[in-house]
Amino acid sequence: MTGLPRAAAPLAGFARLLREAGFSVAPEQIVAFLEGVALLGPRAMEDIRQAALATLAVTPDRRPEFDVLFRAWFWDEAAATTAGDGEEETVVKDDRGGITNRAFPEEEAGGGERASNAEQLSSRRFGSGKEMLGFGQALPYGLPKRRSMRSVRVSSRGRPDLRRSLRLIVGADGDIPRPLLRRRPEIQRRLLLLIDISGSMKTHTAAHLELAHTVVRHADRAEVFTLGTRLTRITAPLRLTNRDLALERVAETVEDWDGGTRIGPTLLAFLSVPRFAALARGAAIVVLSDGLERGDHAEMELAFRRLKARAFRLSLLTPLAAEPRYQPRTKAISAILPYLDDLADGSALAPIADFILSLAVPARPARDVWREVS
Repeated sequence: MTGLPRAAAPLAGFARLLREAGFSVAPEQIVAFLEGVALLGPRAMEDIRQAALATLAVTPDRRPEFDVLFRAWFWDEAAATTAGDGEEETVVKDDRGGITNRAFPEEEAGGGERASNAEQLSSRRFGSGKEMLGFGQALPYGLPKRRSMRSVRVSSRGRPDLRRSLRLIVGADGDIPRPLLRRRPEIQRRLLLLIDISGSMKTHTAAHLELAHTVVRHADRAEVFTLGTRLTRITAPLRLTNRDLALERVAETVEDWDGGTRIGPTLLAFLSVPRFAALARGAAIVVLSDGLERGDHAEMELAFRRLKARAFRLSLLTPLAAEPRYQPRTKAISAILPYLDDLADGSALAPIADFILSLAVPARPARDVWREVS
């Protein structure tokens, strides 16, 4: 989209936003969108909206999500919040610098004795630590893959490219030296890390972020968020090659270190932002948390059910599972267990790294595994 007129740049940017949110938008559709806007004038923002609906082929079931993105892009409005009649808000912070609030119902007291939802803003410094030898190099081979929706030209082991082959036949007066082939290559599935940084996870936070830095540096498609009393995207600072500088930037970005626990509301806030929710579609989602939710676990159950509907694989790694006698019997863990593909040890770097490297291996549902253990 280089060389576009200045007035057309926001329109092309909106089309790119739709693609980032998981909409199927072909380059030809973007061109048709720009031509449609030019044809209409436009005299009002509704003209632009109608041109987008007509040319970008938005399906009826995704029309509400399209409208949210349209208002957010052209009117700078915050994305729609999850319905609720309470007043408590979860702050969502993107690593692009944007901050929004998400409203959620007030939780009732009880359960999660060591957890709290009290917000405590603070900063953090990280030690030097040891580099994760071998994990980064093995990561691209251990993550699950899927077939790409786009095909590429290949010289062998592909399907006939009829369109290009016919063009070549016409251009060569009916002769073709050899058939042209295309194949849909395998691409790495997105790995989504959701790291609990509440007070009950304080002793594990540094190790989890060290692992997250390695994942972002070596995986083709990885995203990292922190969960506490707020939701913060930290993928951008973790892309820095220097580990110490990357973690220093993370420490500056995140503001709710070692505070309370709002797992359910923060995950629902993640799902309420369309560009974040799109990251979960078809992804291997790994939640690093003890699962100690304060109060009613209904929102946590709802969030995991929605994540499961989008994810390729949903896993909870808890340090509590390192105890041989551990059983998932708390109300919150019992409620989300039917939606988990894995409930495994998250107490140290080694078991977490081994688990991530085994994500490509099919898993048995967590509830079946723990039913046998008990």
